[in-house]
Formats: sequence, C-alpha cells, structure tokens
Amino acid sequence: MTRRHGYALLSAIIAVIVGLSAAIYLGVAADDGSNSSSTFAGGRAPHNSAAPASTGIWVGSWSASPAGAEPGTETTGMAGRSVRNVVHASVGGTSARITLSNLYGQSPLTVTHASIAVAVTSGTAAANADTMRRLTFGGSTAVVIPAGRQVLSDAVRIAIPQGSDVLVTTYSPSSSGPVTYHPHARQMSYVATGDLTEDVTGSRYTEQTPFWRYLTALDVLSNESDGTVVAFGDSLTDGITSSLGANHRWTDVLSQRLRSAIGSGQDLPRYSVVNQGISGNQVLADGLGRPADNPSGLLRFSRDALSRTNVKVVVVDLGVNDILRNPQLADPDKILAGLRTLVREAHARGIKVVGATLMPFEGHRGYTPAREAVRQRVNAEIRSGRVYDAVVDFDRALRDPYDPRRLRSDYDSGDHLHPSDKGYAKMADVFDLDDLKGAAPAEL
Repeated sequence: MTRRHGYALLSAIIAVIVGLSAAIYLGVAADDGSNSSSTFAGGRAPHNSAAPASTGIWVGSWSASPAGAEPGTETTGMAGRSVRNVVHASVGGTSARITLSNLYGQSPLTVTHASIAVAVTSGTAAANADTMRRLTFGGSTAVVIPAGRQVLSDAVRIAIPQGSDVLVTTYSPSSSGPVTYHPHARQMSYVATGDLTEDVTGSRYTEQTPFWRYLTALDVLSNESDGTVVAFGDSLTDGITSSLGANHRWTDVLSQRLRSAIGSGQDLPRYSVVNQGISGNQVLADGLGRPADNPSGLLRFSRDALSRTNVKVVVVDLGVNDILRNPQLADPDKILAGLRTLVREAHARGIKVVGATLMPFEGHRGYTPAREAVRQRVNAEIRSGRVYDAVVDFDRALRDPYDPRRLRSDYDSGDHLHPSDKGYAKMADVFDLDDLKGAAPAEL
C-alpha cells in the first residue's frame, strides 16, 4: 500500500468513527428512556442543548402531583420573584431534567431563567457553587408554558448524589395568574425578590414556604436504577403528618429500604421511588374548579402515575377519603370498580400494580360504624386478590391488635387517621420487596 493510500484510508476510518460517535451522542440525548408522553409547550419535544454524554437510564428521582391553584396568586402569580423549590433525590444520576407545570394557570406562564443545583446541606437555600447549572428549554433559557400545560427541560450534566437535597429555581418577570402548586410538601422551600436564580449563597431567600410551586418532577440519568416505582395515593402517601424536612414519608423509607436490600446482595429490582400522593384525594370524586383542584384518582392516574418516567410498578393506596368525605354512605362496589379501572389502565401499559388495604380510623371525627363496614368490605375484596396484582396489608400492620378498628397508639399521629413517623416506617417495613419483581400479567 502506498503512503498516499494509507493516509486516505486512515482519514476515512477517522471520519466513520466521528460520525458514529455523533450518532450515539445524539441518540442518548433524544431517548428519554421511558414510555411516557409529556405535553410540551409549543407541542414539540425540546431540543437537547446540553445532552448527557454518559450512559444510563432516565428514571424519576422525585415528583409531586400538581394539586390545585394556590390561593392568593390569582392576579400576579409569583411575578418578579425567584422560587427556589427544595426536593429530595431518591436516586442519584449524572444528568438531570425537570418538569414545570402551569396546569392551573389561567394565562401563559413565562419563565425567563431557571437553574438546578445541589444544596450545600439540608434545610438551606444555599447551593454548592460547583453544581449550579442554568436550565434550558428547547435550547433557550426562556420558555412560555400555556395555561393547562407542562414543559420538560433539556437535560443538563450535573452530578446528583442519592439522598441529596436539590434546588430547582425559577424566575418569572410577569403576572401569570394562579400558581400551580403542591400544598403539603413537608419540606421548606424558599422565595426571594428579583432574579436570583443562580445565586449560590441563598442569603436573600428570606421567605420560607411549605409549598412546591410549578415543579412537578426531577428525572435523572442514572446508573443506579433501572426503573421507577410510583406511589399513588392520598394524604397517607403524601405524608401529611410526617416530620417536616425529615423525609419520613413511607415512600422515603421504602426507597432507603430497597436500596439497602440491594446493597446487601438481595436479588431485587433496582428501582427509584417517587411520590404522587395528594392529601384528600379520592378514587371517584373530583374537587371544585376547572381544571379540578385535587382531581380524582381516576382523572389523574394517567398523568400522575402512568406517565412518570420509566415507570415499572405503581403502588395504589386510595379509598379511605371516598368513605370519609362522602356525605352519603359510600358504595364499596363503586370504590372497588374505580380501583379496578386503575389496574386495567396500568396493565394496558404493561405496568404492575401493588395495592394497599385501607387503614383503620376509629376515633377520627368522621368515623361511624356504617363507614367502618364499608372499609371492611373494600379490604376483604382487596385481600381476596381480585383487585391488584399484589397486596400490601397496611391495615393489618398498623391496627391496634386489641381494637382493630383503631390505629395502634404508637403508630397514630394523634388524629386517629394519619400515622406517626413510626407508623410511616412500619408501612414501608411491611412492604414485600419481592412484589416489585415481574411485570403486569398478560391479558388473555
């Protein structure tokens, strides 16, 4: 072979390698690793301007359901203020992306600046300066989210450790109407006047808030997880009586328990756990307004559960509010029909469903013997195996053995309906991790 031909061959090989590398890079950028479908502002998937170069699978690290329109924000929204949401990463990753929602807005929401960073420590608005990243949407730092819609950010390279607090900050300069929020965060977030989106000190974030605003999901490109478990429920899943800022919801404890079990060598799926609980949620009934505040489980299931990133298993713990909040005596057959509808929808997407029995509430102001009878009817059918693919018996685990209509006293937060931190931990402890294995049964 002549020297000239050798150089030509070498150049051709290099060109092929460069071309293949570019194709692989763009393929990783474009594939979200899930079977979900999000509604993007402008009706298109965002161009990935900061695509991750590392390998991994996109999974949910944190999420919260949009629950309603925040009172008092109907006119100006959060105009001229930086909203710094603090969320807890259930699994780590090498890249991240977020979802912002304007579901309850009555006009377009303009976000001109957004950022993500890892918090210096828990309980602070201060960011680790080395982790501060500006977020983009379709390659632009600004995005307009139409009323009733959501937007997924571009992926950005950032090392997010498992168990860390992550700061997601947005700034909107103009009035946007009602703020889409999740009211019972059990986590303090922060607000500052002016555009302090990339401020790392946190010193001017002087206003604390118990809400999550606009932000509904944090996904990570992870080598630690192969899929997502979605916990879908009411205040018992939302963790309304768990300790503030401690991540003591039963879903948090389940996430740690699964991680520890895998670390000890148990043969279990490597899944993250995200929380889609809304306090007061019912299987059948919606709240007021259009769109409905606190939409029913049936209405929100596709959006809040089935459309989460790379979801493999859904855990359903719903039904007690259908019994307690119904001015008439609830029909157990209608509750069960609603739960079976959720299961059918999940199975149509190839997703397994684990269901929970309804925990006792004698001593609560809504308790009556007739309502207790409805709970017992629903639980008997759930235990029969004719509703879910697998059952976690929260009722049996937390009830008082001497009075099974009540929560055991040390598992009771004091209102005779919601658990204490110890009760939430018990819920996670009785969950059979082997139930996370496998997929939905094949439909005949």
